[in-house]
Amino acid sequence: MANENIQSTIANPAPLGLFAFGVTTVLLNLHNADIIPLSIVIVAMGFALGGAAQIIAGIMEYKKNNVFGATAFTAYGFFWWSLIIIWINPFSEIAAADDKSMGFYLLLWGIFTFMMFVGTLKHNRSLQLVFLTLTMLFLLLSIADFTGIHSIQIVAGWVGIVCGISAMYTGLAQVINNEFGKIMLPL
Repeated sequence: MANENIQSTIANPAPLGLFAFGVTTVLLNLHNADIIPLSIVIVAMGFALGGAAQIIAGIMEYKKNNVFGATAFTAYGFFWWSLIIIWINPFSEIAAADDKSMGFYLLLWGIFTFMMFVGTLKHNRSLQLVFLTLTMLFLLLSIADFTGIHSIQIVAGWVGIVCGISAMYTGLAQVINNEFGKIMLPL
């Protein structure tokens, strides 16, 4: 029973996870919006920050008993790693992804994200915006793959840029508010 009164000494891992997600999401969606090409820059960012940093943040959230944060950061960290494997397709005997399979892949992530969005209804507006725009992003990208309409991908890219910037803001606001010990940036 004495352990119930011991406070956790683990720092809040959410800012790391949110910043990692946000930066990587902005970078990929600059590609989706036809601003930059898909290159090793996006792949490396997806592996290191989008994947590894979010997985680390997710594991830390498990240690803090935060089911939502643990699920979100770990799942989206592995999303980035799975996307990279899809892009590089290191298995020569397995067919590369086609538009239909990518459409379903993104649709399933959109459904998962919508369910996570429902979980944000107990959280702040800033986090709700992150998950709402992420749901829209996955669904728009899925529709773009299913239909082959490139302009839908471009719209998705802009939604993704908003999503990434909102995640970066949410993470950085948590850092700044914590450092100053008061609300400097509203969430």
